[in-house]
Amino acid sequence: MCEKRYKWRCSLKVHIRIHTGERPFTCDVCKKSFRQAGALNSHQSTHTGERPFTCDICKKSFLRLYTLQLHQRTHTGQRPFACDICKKSFSRSSALKVHLHTHTGQRPYMCDICNKSFKQFGHLKSHLITHTGEHPFTCDICKKGFVHRSDLKNHLHMHTGERPFTCEVCKKSFSQSRSLNSHQRTHTGERPFQCDMCSKVYRLSGSLKRHLRSHTREQPFTCDICKKAFTYRSVLQRHLHIHTGEQPFTCDERNKSFTLSGCLKLYHRTHTG
Repeated sequence: MCEKRYKWRCSLKVHIRIHTGERPFTCDVCKKSFRQAGALNSHQSTHTGERPFTCDICKKSFLRLYTLQLHQRTHTGQRPFACDICKKSFSRSSALKVHLHTHTGQRPYMCDICNKSFKQFGHLKSHLITHTGEHPFTCDICKKGFVHRSDLKNHLHMHTGERPFTCEVCKKSFSQSRSLNSHQRTHTGERPFQCDMCSKVYRLSGSLKRHLRSHTREQPFTCDICKKAFTYRSVLQRHLHIHTGEQPFTCDERNKSFTLSGCLKLYHRTHTG
């Protein structure tokens, strides 16, 4: 099927289930099924609440020994998996594997519905929910729904005011881990998101996404009143002032207001010479 080779017959047997879709091990509680007995055993701990593996340093506990071992690298700083091309190192082999796609341009995971491709299987899995519209994790406070449990967990920090993620360089704290990750690039100068069309690089995935519209001419933001379409949400918001009559940009000296910031700047030039 894929020419992958294994030393042990039992390992091949488990691998073949990836192609056949067979999941012979089923949880008696929620009926979720798994390819391996070990995966089922680990899953059952989510029902019992058991987390038998504890970090000696911070006392955080985990379902699996392997997860604990990965976590301990956050304390030791160990990053044993290095890229042969750019020498960047990672704490997990899976992270290195994903990173290599940035050099090869490979996007091996494709959506069967819209043919969009992804570098990571997790990104494809998240994308598939955009077709179903499913948001299975709901905030008990504001009822907002989320695709992932981790997104809900991060969202809850907005209600509690908790900011548990702290930058080691400048000590600035954040409510979400991804906000910290983005912030850290301001210190490292890393710009990992590259445009496949013009090779321009960005610090944030959202910035790359917005940039790509300059190539595709996509205009996803539409005015509900006149149906005019725009490339960026911010431009749509400015356009709406035309319909509402709102003039949020005010000259403090002459108490004159304008619909657009550009009009205010032009007005200033005419009066300052």
